[in-house]
Order: sequence, then C-alpha cells, then structure tokens
Amino acid sequence: MTVDALTDVAGVRVGHATRTGDGWLTGTTVVLAPEGGAVAAVDVRGGGPGTKETDALDPRNVVQKVDAIVLTGGSAYGLDAATGVMAWLEGQGRGVRVGVDPAHVVPVVPAACVFDLGRGGDFRARPDAALGRAAVEAAAASAPGARVREGGVGAGTGAAVGPMKGGIGSASVVLGSGITVAALVVANAAGSVTDPETGVLYGELFEGRVNYPEAHVHEAARRRLAETAAKHAPPPLNTTLAVVATDADLSKAQAQKLAGTAHDGIARAVRPVHLLNDGDTVFSLATGQRALDAEHPLALNELLAASADMVTRAIVRAVRAAESVNGPGGEWLSYGELYGGRR
Repeated sequence: MTVDALTDVAGVRVGHATRTGDGWLTGTTVVLAPEGGAVAAVDVRGGGPGTKETDALDPRNVVQKVDAIVLTGGSAYGLDAATGVMAWLEGQGRGVRVGVDPAHVVPVVPAACVFDLGRGGDFRARPDAALGRAAVEAAAASAPGARVREGGVGAGTGAAVGPMKGGIGSASVVLGSGITVAALVVANAAGSVTDPETGVLYGELFEGRVNYPEAHVHEAARRRLAETAAKHAPPPLNTTLAVVATDADLSKAQAQKLAGTAHDGIARAVRPVHLLNDGDTVFSLATGQRALDAEHPLALNELLAASADMVTRAIVRAVRAAESVNGPGGEWLSYGELYGGRR
C-alpha cells in the first residue's frame, strides 16, 4: 500500500523536528536514505541559496552516495542542524570510510535552508545541531512506508508563500515500469501560488483538478491578505526546497538531470520563481533497487516528467495542509482559511 509520499520509495524515511512558541516558529526535516546510502545529486536555481556539502554531489567528484539530506529553517544559521545529523550517523557507523577502523567514517550530509528568521518573534530562534539530531532520530524511529506529516511541521514550520502560510507537502507515483518517483517540498516562496484573478492554485491548473473560488470569496481573501501584509511587511526572503526520490538505479549524472527537471514542477506552481531573493534548491536520491530498461536509451524521460509532476503536487499539498499562524512575528493566513475547499 502506498501513502502518496516520499516514503513510498522503499527504505527512505522522513523525520521532522519542530519548535513553536516563545519566539520560535521554525524546524528541521531530515530525509534518511536506506542503509548503505543512496546516489544523490542537486540542482540550485535560486539566486540566494543557503546550502552545505552540495559540491560533493557534483558527478565529477568522489562521493558516490549519501546517507541523509537536511532541509531546515533558520536561513544560513539553521545549517548547523546538519552537524547533529552527522553526529548521529557517525554513531551508527554510517558515512564515507576514511580508515581501517569501520568506525572511522565521515558522513556527507547535504543540507539547504529556507528563510524564516523572526517569523516566531525572536530573530535568534533558529535550528541547531540538537534539532537536527531530533529530526534524524525521528526519521530512524519511523516505520517503513510511514505517512509523512504535512503543513507547518519541520522545515515548513515557519514557511510562507508570498503573504500566505506555506509548509511541507509530499506526493508519489508508481510508473508503468514499476519504478516509484516521489517528492517532498518545503514551500516557502517569494512568489505567489495563486492566480491573482481567480485565487485558484497554479499547481491545480496543471493537475487538472480546478475548483475556482467564487468571486466574492476571492475578493475577501485578497482584502484580508493585503491587510495582513500591511501590518508586518515581511522581507521577501524565501526559498523553495525539494527532495525527489526514486527506487531506480541511476548514475550521479542521471540523478542530477532528475533534480534539474524537477525544478519545472516549482515553476508550474509558483510565479515568479528562481528569483535573486529565492534559494530554490532540489536534491535527488536514487536507491538503485530497480534498473532502467537498458534497451531504451530514453527510459529516463518517464522519470524526469514524473519528478516535475510530483513536485507540483507536493507544493499544492503543502499549501492545502498549512494552517494559519498569528503571533509576535506576524500573521500568515492559510489558503484553507481564505478559500476553504479540500485538504
């Protein structure tokens, strides 16, 4: 049975650590690869990224597999969360062997951050190594194929999409070949996820499941969003992060192509996208359990198309699952409160 989430890729687990209240509105999410690691790659297209260990994923470089990927709030400060994940992996003996002793490993933990500083009220309330460790421990403790919590959790806790509340969403598909492609997204964009004329989610236009809000509902939503934006005028410093995973057997170069094409899914659901004040970053993971059809050199195409589709769906689910936040750092209304409709 599938759960329509990143964890439908066998062996991949997701853990969140969340802090709210007393000035906090942030968190960390860890994607934990199966034992033995997974081939990984990255594609960064935003103009203001905050990342760690992404150079190691270049197909020209020596690292072949990683054991975890960290998505975190806290802007560049929050990248400290990766240190806690590294410490946990070292304790498990997981990482790149650098000596005769099996305990001598260096875990390679790529990480990327979203801007959410001050959204809980305290600019200095940001993820650290302890929060990162809590997130990876939550991932390790989760059952195989467990449902992934969506909305304002983990790295999506303080997320915003334009003036609205953002969050985390996930989606998956099993292709005709039997290969699974899935995505997890932190929707935290400077751009908008809604059509300004109708209020419909851009991502749902591509999903083909459009339920246009009534005109008076849309007008009321626009008015409320304008009022809340005028109150706190947050800096337009954001970032959309994603992890796309598959059980296909891919090379690092193929995984990098998968990450790059997945950005199309962001562009369908957010407008504008890849701005100088975004840090849009997509990671990919390939666990290698299913071979591509060697007789068809374009077999990767099916995965490329699916990766973009799953990212679009995950952004829609993130926005649909988000709940409104009103605190000392400002007010962010959820799409559900403004427009109602399905979750």
